[in-house]
Amino acid sequence: MAKPARPITLAERWDARAPERRLLAWVLFAIGVGFVMVLGALPKDGIPVRWTDLVPPVGFALAFAGAHLVFVAAGFRGDQLMLAAVAFLAGVGLLVQFRMGAYAGGALTLDHLVLPVGVLALTLTTLACMDGRYRPLAAGLWFWAVLSLALVAFVLATGQRFRGAVFGAGFITPTEGLKLTVVLFAAAFVDRHAQALAKWHAPVPFPPLRALWPLGLFSALLLGLLLVQRDLGLALMLAVVLLLQLAAGTKRVCYLVYGALAAAAAGYAVLQFFSHGQRRVASWLDPFADPTGAGWQVLQGLSGMYAGGLWGEGFSQARPRYTPIAESDFVYAVVAEELGFVGSALLLVFFGLLCWRLMLIAARAKSPFGTLVATGLAAVFTVQTLLNVGGVTKAIPITGVTLPFISQGGSSLLVTCLALGLVLAISDGEPKPVRQKAAPRRAGAARARASAR
Repeated sequence: MAKPARPITLAERWDARAPERRLLAWVLFAIGVGFVMVLGALPKDGIPVRWTDLVPPVGFALAFAGAHLVFVAAGFRGDQLMLAAVAFLAGVGLLVQFRMGAYAGGALTLDHLVLPVGVLALTLTTLACMDGRYRPLAAGLWFWAVLSLALVAFVLATGQRFRGAVFGAGFITPTEGLKLTVVLFAAAFVDRHAQALAKWHAPVPFPPLRALWPLGLFSALLLGLLLVQRDLGLALMLAVVLLLQLAAGTKRVCYLVYGALAAAAAGYAVLQFFSHGQRRVASWLDPFADPTGAGWQVLQGLSGMYAGGLWGEGFSQARPRYTPIAESDFVYAVVAEELGFVGSALLLVFFGLLCWRLMLIAARAKSPFGTLVATGLAAVFTVQTLLNVGGVTKAIPITGVTLPFISQGGSSLLVTCLALGLVLAISDGEPKPVRQKAAPRRAGAARARASAR
């Protein structure tokens, strides 16, 4: 009989996560150097350095160092690169927001807690769902559906309209939670009905409508409410994510083909009936047609990136205040202006690295539900990044989505941290081995004596 597994000591747990610790140390050093440069430039502009200016970098370092120590103490066995990649992106975002005056004034505010609370949420989510404990989330199939629809309905009922869209009270965005709830619903639904959803009719490929209609009805209701809210970016993102989860769970590429056709038809309809979308496409095609109106944001963003050149104008040398909504939608233009093509390209490398790790975790998940959840969350992160960067660089029309970890926004950061904490938990794998009880051994001995008689 196999011997019971020996408990892993704290020293062994410490050694096991050495790669994560080394990567995290390099990231903390790089972000620390960046803050020294930013703080050193303040006196040149006549701004004194206060002790409160040290709170953001110190809080950042303590939050990620604490997350690593908690992972060591808990015996977390998951991915060792993700935490460092998240720390780098969050650190760059903190630098950018600090540079743009988000923490100015010399007084401690709730803004100082946003990033530490986000890292805490990531850590607690990982601890709560690791060791296979994320699987019961699949039981809340229709809870996630009702919660998703309720979030949008709540914003529509209590929100306020600004720049064509509807925001929650105080300009908060509760609909950011859809990036998590919709993924959980779709993962649970596709996992439960995977065989039926994979049975396409032949000889002409046609989807199984009897199995598909609940998901189709939910998607139509959700996307319809988002169009009423005028959140075209979030609607596009979730539509892509739902299709990717369907294709991943059923191994049917035809879902993507039909989805592309439906997206083309829906896009045409939106451009015909929604002036909000028409204005965005017009300003994308020809921003010079209205350079002081609809095209102003696009042109200012492009001007800032052009001014950055190859190496950038340097911290405190650029003028990001000339770019409209620079702290959120167009924050990538600020990075390109201050750090140049090299700095902004390096930022995209880290985004690509994190997207790759998310997709790798999805491929290695030990359960179909875990694969679908990780696939959906990887798709959310990747599509959101592409939509933001594509809109800023004029590759696609502006969609109004934020850049993860870089743009200002507490709800976006919190939801992103919760989502990545869940993916980290999935990367932890199967439950750890436990000691075998003595009772089965005694029962086996009794059976052996009975057979000998």
